[in-house]
Amino acid sequence: MRLAIISDTHDNISNFESALELIADADSILHCGDLCSPFMIEKLVSLIPGTTPVHVIWGNNEGDIRLICAKADAHDNISLHGHFASLLFNGTRVALTHYPEVARPLAISGEYDLVCYGHDHTAHQEKIKNTVLLNPGELMGLKSTPTFAWYDTSTHDVNYVAVN
Repeated sequence: MRLAIISDTHDNISNFESALELIADADSILHCGDLCSPFMIEKLVSLIPGTTPVHVIWGNNEGDIRLICAKADAHDNISLHGHFASLLFNGTRVALTHYPEVARPLAISGEYDLVCYGHDHTAHQEKIKNTVLLNPGELMGLKSTPTFAWYDTSTHDVNYVAVN
């Protein structure tokens, strides 16, 4: 399976649209927080097939959470997980959190094959024993070129893609 991992979109519609066009054929999309506004859910569903599972966790900059939930509830393929998600994709154990200080201990625990996080807007990939610790970078474009990451559950390869 090919997982598209994004984070820290912060309402940057242009970068979000560009990334979504590149990941429309993903087997699943993982969002590591800071989606921000409810209208980003509508943008997401307008560009992604309704059969593609999307998993979203909260960051520290979510706006109207009630309305984000209401918009997501209208779409069967979008799952909101709160501040943490533990997922399984074809035998690959994946954890999502927004914070690097939570992600690192999860990776060290060895309970997951992939631990994804965001928050610091910095692309990062590290192997800790048999676990990949991954920050896909940011789509906002605050600190650097907007990026997202692909993760292949068969090969455990990570590929970063610059957006623009």
